[in-house]
Amino acid sequence: IIQRDRLSLDSRSAPPSSKYFSVQCSPRVQYRITPPPPESGTLPTTLNGNTMLLITMDTASEVGNDSKLSVMYYGEKTEVLGKAVVHLTAVEISLDVDADRDGQVERNNPNKGSWMWGPNGHGAILLVNCDSERTYGKRRDSECAEVTRVSDLKDMSPMVLRTSGPAKLPEGYKLTMHITQGDAESVRVFGTRSTAENLFYKNFVKDYPLVLGSEDLSKEVPYLGGNAEMNFYVEGLRFPDKDFEGLISISLSLLEPSSQGFPETPIFTDRVVFRVAPWIMTPNTLNPVEVFVCSTSDNYQFLKGMRRLVEHSGYKLKVCHQYMNRGDRWMQDFPYDELLGPDFGYVTRMAYNEEVSSLDSFGNLEVSPPVTINGKNYPLGRIIIGVAFPTATKGRNMTKVVQDFLWAQKVQEPIALFSDWLHVGHVDEFMTFVPAPDKKGFRLLLASPDAGYKLFRGLQNDRHGQAKMFDAEEEITVDEILCDDKLRAENNYVQSCIDWNRDVLKRELGLDDDDIIDLPILFHVTEENRAVAYYPDMVNMIVLGKNLGIPKPFGPKVDGRCALEAEMTSLMEGLGLSCTYIDDFASYHKLLGEVHCGSNVRREPFSFKWWNLEM
Repeated sequence: IIQRDRLSLDSRSAPPSSKYFSVQCSPRVQYRITPPPPESGTLPTTLNGNTMLLITMDTASEVGNDSKLSVMYYGEKTEVLGKAVVHLTAVEISLDVDADRDGQVERNNPNKGSWMWGPNGHGAILLVNCDSERTYGKRRDSECAEVTRVSDLKDMSPMVLRTSGPAKLPEGYKLTMHITQGDAESVRVFGTRSTAENLFYKNFVKDYPLVLGSEDLSKEVPYLGGNAEMNFYVEGLRFPDKDFEGLISISLSLLEPSSQGFPETPIFTDRVVFRVAPWIMTPNTLNPVEVFVCSTSDNYQFLKGMRRLVEHSGYKLKVCHQYMNRGDRWMQDFPYDELLGPDFGYVTRMAYNEEVSSLDSFGNLEVSPPVTINGKNYPLGRIIIGVAFPTATKGRNMTKVVQDFLWAQKVQEPIALFSDWLHVGHVDEFMTFVPAPDKKGFRLLLASPDAGYKLFRGLQNDRHGQAKMFDAEEEITVDEILCDDKLRAENNYVQSCIDWNRDVLKRELGLDDDDIIDLPILFHVTEENRAVAYYPDMVNMIVLGKNLGIPKPFGPKVDGRCALEAEMTSLMEGLGLSCTYIDDFASYHKLLGEVHCGSNVRREPFSFKWWNLEM
């Protein structure tokens, strides 16, 4: 019901010399006197200088002015001095959203105007509409000026205006929906057309006209009369960011007509609050849905291995051919214009005043499985990025605009590792996660030169020092590797860099040494004093459930079997994981990337609801 009206019983409305008053009203009208008069048990009530009546009605009016309240004024001797009558029209107005997050837009939820995290929290949720319902001329739906397909409404949050009252509002009164200038870049509201609304929306040609946006911060909405509902669809336009917490307010006001040229006055405002859903990464422990790879003129062997792995694992494979990938083989940085479609969108951030480096690629953006650290739960895991060493003054960093964006999502608090020691500089060159049946449900895999040298020394001790790596053109023996002092010094440096990151990951993810598996991987340092993998980097793998697609290392063969593959297979079999080795040597490894760099995976979402996080 419209908020209670206030009727002042002061000298402006009371006849001169008034000392007392009494009140009568229609059955559906209630009133309260403030300040409360003493309970004298007699009428009329004494009138003082600040007496007010607070008037409410418990049901909506069926016709205008169908109720009234009258005040009788009395003099010193209780003689009647005059009478004031207020004619009342009650209109029920409620702007409603799914504030209890059960999929239904309930009527007038008391928590609809606020937002709270946690399993006992409340507040409506809004998606960023960054996919495309179009099949041609693709643009993200949020970039389109209108709703072109009904399916697009599923990406928006419903909002319902419920009204109850007479057939029309009193003369001059109107309903207006409005947003703030600050929210206008983050949200749009679309309406629906009905027969009763045709006149109001006569300037729109679509069934779902734009009501509010950056060009229209407020707009009159029709009052339909009787018991009516009007559906609206709210669209998120941007994810939370450094300058946007993610909260959006939409208001609906009843305006009273002005007189003598003054502006209209709001006499009632209802308000709802949404939080824009954050951008969430999915870790390797979630089940895959679809795998993406690029086709180039020289990666036939890689594609052949990937097809075999994906088909064996039972998932879908999407190959982006040359005409759509622009010759770019690095599927981690996917060709979004071609993949954009229903329920497949993207977000970008532009570094206008910053230098962009290779650290601003997807290989340098990973996420852990869910963890608990010192009693604090991260049920969606934690984002992991690579940056320069904290004390470095000239190192490469992921751009600030991207880092700010990642931190603003809140639900996967980022961890910054030191990755600038690598030539490419990506965290996926020395770490990944695989599922495990015990402990925390996963293992952290780390590249380890120490483990590599231990393996090679074991081969030498077993009289396999002449076993050869690589092919005829680049072959090298185990003995030659072990006697290369420069290579050993370079790997000591690499190991110290990885050890520093190991300590960070143990601390920030709550890991023990038993949660970590060291993989035998060697590196060498380039002229720029940055490291690259000496042979295909087995940690740079693709994880498809219990099946791993691992760069084929072309290690020394013992009894006809690659010793590196044998060690890797043994380590993973203990976790119930199956290893497939994919030849990416010429088409990826020599270009400083591997299997993970050349693929991408769409995974099932978390079962945990992000809004249930305790903040």
